[in-house]
Amino acid sequence: MSPTFGKCYDPTGALHGIPTFPWTYAPDGYATRRQLRARGLRPGGQPVAAQVMRRSRRRTAGVSVAYLYRIDIAKPVRPMTPGRTAALAKAMTARRTCPKCCTDAGYCIPISLGMCPACAYPEEQRAA
Repeated sequence: MSPTFGKCYDPTGALHGIPTFPWTYAPDGYATRRQLRARGLRPGGQPVAAQVMRRSRRRTAGVSVAYLYRIDIAKPVRPMTPGRTAALAKAMTARRTCPKCCTDAGYCIPISLGMCPACAYPEEQRAA
């Protein structure tokens, strides 16, 4: 067994507090939030049942962790209600509307600019 594999393999939870497995070696019956969502499920308030770990050069801690939930006690996703649909539409309209010229850009305005590119760079628009 490689040293990296050994650090990530703790099925009893003695070292990390919860059962821990290497990245692709999680047992059947567990899934991440994204995997649950793909099946039409959600955790439904259940605590984290296990985790998978792998080494990562990007993370400051040196490891990436994904939490796992039990599939057998997961609940179905709540259906979209008309109120939630309206709220989501209103939020997306606000993200597309330029606060300076109050026009709908047709796409989400970049957060880095805070306004549509035409308002952010007016001298380039005149030259074109």
